[in-house]
Amino acid sequence: MIVAMLSMTMTFAENEEAKSVNKVETYDMSVNMRKLSVTLGLTTDQMEAVENVHNYFNAEMQLAAHADEADRKQMVKKAVDRDIKWMRYVLDQKQYRTYLMLLNTTLNNRGLNVNE
Repeated sequence: MIVAMLSMTMTFAENEEAKSVNKVETYDMSVNMRKLSVTLGLTTDQMEAVENVHNYFNAEMQLAAHADEADRKQMVKKAVDRDIKWMRYVLDQKQYRTYLMLLNTTLNNRGLNVNE
C-alpha cells in the first residue's frame, strides 16, 4: 500500500512539474530576429531597435510566467501594451500592421490573448 501511495504521489508530482514547465514555455516569446527582420523588411537601425524592444518584452513575459496566477493576466497585458507602444514608434505603418498580426496570432495560439 505504501509503495502504491508513493508511486501515485510521484506520478502526480511529475505531471505537475510537466504542467509547470509547459506553462513557463508558453510565455517564452523568443523569436528568430533574422526571420522577423526579413518578414517585416527592417532596416539595420530598425532591426537593432526591434531586437531591444523584443528582448524587454520577452523578459516581462518571463516574469509573468513565474508570477502568481492572480497577477499573471495583468502582467501580460502590461507587457503587450508596452511592446506594441514601443514597436509603433520603431516601425512604419505597414510593418506595424504585420507585427500586430504576428503578435496576435502568437498570443492567441498560446492562449495568452489579453483582450478576452
